[in-house]
Amino acid sequence: MTETQKNPLAEDFNTISLIKFAFPSMVMMLFMGLYTIVDTIFVARFVDTNALSSINIVCPIINPIVGLGTMLATGGSAVVAKKMGNGNIEEARSNFTLIVVAGAVIGLLITAAGLLFLDEIIWGLGASKVLFPYCRDYLTIQLIFAAFNMMQVLYQNLFVTAGKPTLGLVLAVLAGIVNIVFDYVFIVLLQMGIKGAAIGTGIGYMIPSITGTIFFLMKRSELHFCKPNMDVSVLLKSCSNGASEMVSQCSTAVTTVLFNVTMMKLLGEDGVAAITVIIYSQFLLTTLYIGFSMGTASVISYNYGSGNVKQLNATVCICCRFIVGISIFVFLCSLLGGESIAKAFAENNKNVFEITKNGFIIFSFSFLFSGCNIFSSALFTALSNGKVSASISFLRTFGFITVFLLALPRFLEVTGVWLAVPLAELLTFILTIYLIFRHRKQYNYF
Repeated sequence: MTETQKNPLAEDFNTISLIKFAFPSMVMMLFMGLYTIVDTIFVARFVDTNALSSINIVCPIINPIVGLGTMLATGGSAVVAKKMGNGNIEEARSNFTLIVVAGAVIGLLITAAGLLFLDEIIWGLGASKVLFPYCRDYLTIQLIFAAFNMMQVLYQNLFVTAGKPTLGLVLAVLAGIVNIVFDYVFIVLLQMGIKGAAIGTGIGYMIPSITGTIFFLMKRSELHFCKPNMDVSVLLKSCSNGASEMVSQCSTAVTTVLFNVTMMKLLGEDGVAAITVIIYSQFLLTTLYIGFSMGTASVISYNYGSGNVKQLNATVCICCRFIVGISIFVFLCSLLGGESIAKAFAENNKNVFEITKNGFIIFSFSFLFSGCNIFSSALFTALSNGKVSASISFLRTFGFITVFLLALPRFLEVTGVWLAVPLAELLTFILTIYLIFRHRKQYNYF
């Protein structure tokens, strides 16, 4: 069996084959975005917009859970894929197993710590007395499922590294369908309110987590579980490589708090509901960028590790052209479809609908630049340059947004809130272009 037959990452990719390889990851992320947004639509329509607001209030606790899982997964994937490219298969398996075990342990520790300080956390996030009961119900259940959340994030990335992106897609679709079905059962039929939404989401986490664990235990791929060597340096390297993803999620957590506090002051609970719609819609609309970056990162890492400069160059060039095209498509979808998205969430609340509709007109311009920023961060993670990757993520998700969010609403009020993200993405885009050209000779991707 040749290397190319044995490891799909070793293929000489062209535009069609690379998009085909990344397609399952793109569809998986898109479907995850869809079922996440459907989840919040159920809450908005069948509970109320205060319940919707409460999800965004506690979201800054869920962000770091996803961030930790993504940091280990993307950073660890770069380590594992590079060693596979070097031919160190046994070491790659050991590192892979250690990373998964570490993720499960971290998830359990988060559950324990979060439940112990639950009320203090919720008040600290800025919940009002009206929103506190909703927040408590939702966050309690989310924390119980924290380990499953971590595991499903890990497996989303590691299925690609194992050369099984289609399996990740199938599990994501299945988890999404189950989540939506249980949302209907728990929220609409059983009238469980926001607790039903949280339980449905938690069950959705369990499907890829349990199935992924069984798959890697059965040794059906070149990458599978084995007895790991307790090499702390592997975890440190994984965290360093994937730091940008953790920075991105933690920054999103902090800026979400700032968005919530600012909108609460300007427009009250309806303002928080409107920003919730925008934030969840942003996640949906950026899933194509994230999925494509996730799907191609292991290919980049593999070719970098194997020293195949020609294929590395070809892969990065294809990626850049694709990102430009998809950015224009997503921008147009957001600009033309913003009113429809707002209506889907807030048809029964005219005030929330109007706030959200007006916000989309300005916010949509962020999608012209965010695709390049997301891919570039993933590119440097794949090349094991966590410092540059983290810098891009930090500036686009925290640094620039925080400055604009603190300054612009003082003069422009709600318009300033909507402008914060597009301006942050634009400035990050300019910096990203500079960094890509600065490091082109070091990595030979152009």
